[in-house]
Amino acid sequence: MKVSELEDLHGQIATCPACDLCKSRTHAVPGEGAANAEVMLVGEGPGFHEDQQARPFVGPAGHFLDELLSSVGLRRSEVYITNVVKCRPPQNRDPLPAEIEACRRHLERQIDLIKPRLIVTLGRYSLAWFFPKDSISKVHGHLRQRDGRYFVHMYHPAAALHAGNLRSVIMEDFLKVPVALAQAREASQTAAAATAAVEPAAEQMRLF
Repeated sequence: MKVSELEDLHGQIATCPACDLCKSRTHAVPGEGAANAEVMLVGEGPGFHEDQQARPFVGPAGHFLDELLSSVGLRRSEVYITNVVKCRPPQNRDPLPAEIEACRRHLERQIDLIKPRLIVTLGRYSLAWFFPKDSISKVHGHLRQRDGRYFVHMYHPAAALHAGNLRSVIMEDFLKVPVALAQAREASQTAAAATAAVEPAAEQMRLF
């Protein structure tokens, strides 16, 4: 059911008219990956190559992202990759606040359907979507937990293409992804065990 719901959502995004980006896009780029992914990566928005292929992170920044995933033993097919806005802003400009808000419901629904244990924010716009008051320069590489979900914050992979000194920083930060995922799994197992222990006790109480 989750797979079909996600496919339906992708179809809605592909024809979404909610903001003016629909007038200049070649294709909307909903996202791709496993419907039951434990890890969701959220970037800023599609670029030229993504707009042409209707797939996220397929240009030079995407090649670097593939390298980062491989460095921690992950494949694209195992994770889910999407963006804050699903259509390319003209000339790759920054997305406008109204455009981000128009797409908000789509990302919220993706998170609701996939229920990732760990969200990796890629770049300042993705960080701001979840934590508006933070600065990427101050929290990159940080792991945090909120409302039962874990987050790791990264510079956008494209930053390494424009500032070579950031490449090693991003690679080092990305090594924290499996650590964060292990913590998220452990927390989930602990919560499940606690729930399992409470349920028999509650049933026992109902018997008397």
